Amino acid sequence: MTLYVKNMVCNRCIMIVNERLQGLGFSVKQITLGKVEVAPDPNPEQLKDIAFEFQALGFELIEKEKNQLIEQIKNEVINLVHYSDLGEINQSLMHVVADKLNKEYNYLSRLFSESEGLTIEKFIIQQKIEKVKELLEYGELNLNEISFKMGYSSSAHLSAQFKSLTGLSPSKYKASAVKNRKPIDKLN
Repeated sequence: MTLYVKNMVCNRCIMIVNERLQGLGFSVKQITLGKVEVAPDPNPEQLKDIAFEFQALGFELIEKEKNQLIEQIKNEVINLVHYSDLGEINQSLMHVVADKLNKEYNYLSRLFSESEGLTIEKFIIQQKIEKVKELLEYGELNLNEISFKMGYSSSAHLSAQFKSLTGLSPSKYKASAVKNRKPIDKLN
């Protein structure tokens, strides 16, 4: 049975979910961000136990198909933005997500907007800006390198988008003592 898990957005989350399910007596056949295939199929009482355990860890089982799809969209965006080199992707991220989910982009866009109150594009921008904050804090790349890595056409475009979301230029953010990074699963 495939379970969809909200807020499972990083490799550490995957490890925790995997350990918890094994602790409950399930074999994990396959696990990716937001999705885990278990055996044997849990009965309704076991599903309640899993949901209770996950809730205590900050995760949530997702039951409705549309909600599962929204979570898949978020996980694909997070995976692309935080674990890929966007400079190597030659098409819009929205269309990459639609292709990965084998769904029409317009359908996903409408569904996401209705559910989350913002567009997929704005969600992608929020995720990218959080990743830029992280890269700025590490200090290993200059702004031109960061803009290329994050798929921006120029550092000026990145700077303008960064300032419109944070109120600071990237250089002022990097120089400030207060860093206001947000958890990637709490953006919207």
